[in-house]
Amino acid sequence: MTASKSIYCAIDTADHERALGLARSLAQVPGCGLKLGLEYFSAHGAAGVKRIQEAVPDAQIFLDVKYHDIPNTVAQAYRALAGLGVQYINLHAGGGAEMMKLALSVMNEEADKLGLKPAKILAVTVLTSLDDKNLETVGQATPVADQVLRLATLTRSCGLAGVVCSAHEIKPLRHTLGPDFELMVPGIRPAGSLVGDQKRVMTPDEAFAAGATHLVIGRPITGAPDPAQAAREILGLAG
Repeated sequence: MTASKSIYCAIDTADHERALGLARSLAQVPGCGLKLGLEYFSAHGAAGVKRIQEAVPDAQIFLDVKYHDIPNTVAQAYRALAGLGVQYINLHAGGGAEMMKLALSVMNEEADKLGLKPAKILAVTVLTSLDDKNLETVGQATPVADQVLRLATLTRSCGLAGVVCSAHEIKPLRHTLGPDFELMVPGIRPAGSLVGDQKRVMTPDEAFAAGATHLVIGRPITGAPDPAQAAREILGLAG
């Protein structure tokens, strides 16, 4: 991506033609990649991702599958996906250090075998739909910020590229884990947008100022009359 600010548009749909139309439109926006999530991947799988890549060859793709299983299962899933050549893929940090290390090792090994650049692996810390009360009901440590920092620190120790986190955890993570640890930040809503089902949100400008590496933005772009123009405005490219 050539823009100093970077966003990934959340294409959360099972409709391939809808996803393809968004991908083609957003391909014209510098600094805007595609986040293909579970809705799309469950409906179309790796073949669907390849169809998007064939139609939009330069697309930067974050494959948001959030794997969380025993180490060998996640590692073999990553082996199967390494050939896609996406830029980012994720898993849940709650799966533990052994799972994260093995996934990283297998991704690098398989990509090298295929002559591809391996996807950078990000770990999900605490979903942005959860707050302290939600964590208490599932027996996880609170407050949310402490749990996020604990999981992000574990992620870095395993050698992964970064984490997916709420905008409200950017500053403490930057302070503790340094400038090179990547922070992919969902729960972003431009000023005046509806919050929806997100509980820990922030505007794009606030998140970038706090130190986010990339932002994930869905409905404010995909629900706009002109998604590409909406993305340009968020990136400060409108004019």
